[in-house]
Amino acid sequence: MARRSKIVSTTLITGALLLTSLGLGGIAMSAETPPAKSAGAGVTAAHAGHTMAASSASSPEDPDGDGYIPANPPVTGVTPSTKEPPHRYFHEFQANCSVSHTKADDPIVYPQQPGASHDHTFMGNTTTDAASTTASLEAGRTTCKAPGDKSGYWMPTLSSGDKPVLPIGPQTIYYKAGVTDYTSVRPFPRGLRFVVGDPMQSAEEFRHHPGFVEGWECGDSFFNIEFPKDCPSRPEVQLNIRFQAPSCWDGKYLDTPDHRSHMAYPVVNPGTNNNVCPADHPVALPMIEFKMAFPVNGDLSNARLASGPSWSFHYDFFNAWDAPTLKALVDHCVVGALQCDARGYDQTHPEAGAALDENYELP
Repeated sequence: MARRSKIVSTTLITGALLLTSLGLGGIAMSAETPPAKSAGAGVTAAHAGHTMAASSASSPEDPDGDGYIPANPPVTGVTPSTKEPPHRYFHEFQANCSVSHTKADDPIVYPQQPGASHDHTFMGNTTTDAASTTASLEAGRTTCKAPGDKSGYWMPTLSSGDKPVLPIGPQTIYYKAGVTDYTSVRPFPRGLRFVVGDPMQSAEEFRHHPGFVEGWECGDSFFNIEFPKDCPSRPEVQLNIRFQAPSCWDGKYLDTPDHRSHMAYPVVNPGTNNNVCPADHPVALPMIEFKMAFPVNGDLSNARLASGPSWSFHYDFFNAWDAPTLKALVDHCVVGALQCDARGYDQTHPEAGAALDENYELP
């Protein structure tokens, strides 16, 4: 299983020291302030860096076209939890999903506009395209091991020269506790969607992004901002990246015009080493972490993302989980403080059982 997430305070400190020793600076953890909603607010600044200008169309789930999709119902009356439950090293489960297709579509940033985006590599839901909505994804099929996970996951396509390099087999997408009080984490609301990172970010912004874990990895080379130049040419060696998503929700919107502001990263509770959600994003959700493996090694001088250089890496998430299945995994593995596989089974705690059956479905 993977090393512990950097969102745990002691690991944050160690990781920051290591980054500094490597000349990579520190790790910033900060909340994003949502833009004020106003009449006529559009999606004009939605997601710079794609192949076309800002989106001019809106999702069918956003009938007034202002870029805000309200949660129904909203989550109110929540304050960020500052509790300290018994310390457990892990509180996570995996979603193992394979690549299904590539397409120059993005239903979050460019809804109803096929071909408007740079090329994306899609995992999970096999129907994800520019026209995707919550309902269409729920009616689709999935490459994830758990049939109940019909969510859409996508990232810019990696190419070596003019040849796309697509991850082979099930990829690891972790669902973790991003806050110290792992018992406060609740499942994603139906239809939540967001973008992690920014294709227009600079190398420095990528390095200091709160979602940065270990950058680009290959062989024994870690914490790279650029694709590693010393990637061993061995069949078992692949190019990897790990990147974490924000896990604190405002409770109000399933999407906002910039596709980020309804979400925020945990912050450190003053006077403690604990991670909590900020006051304006008080609802603790699972922290997604992409751990992607690309079957390429050796000379990576011709490697490039469809969005641009190595530091333009980002990804998108569109929730279409079967609600009871997601709740069972969150409650059993995250709230229950286990280190689970895609069945919700922790090999080190077999007495806890599994959340799902041998078919990765609810028993």
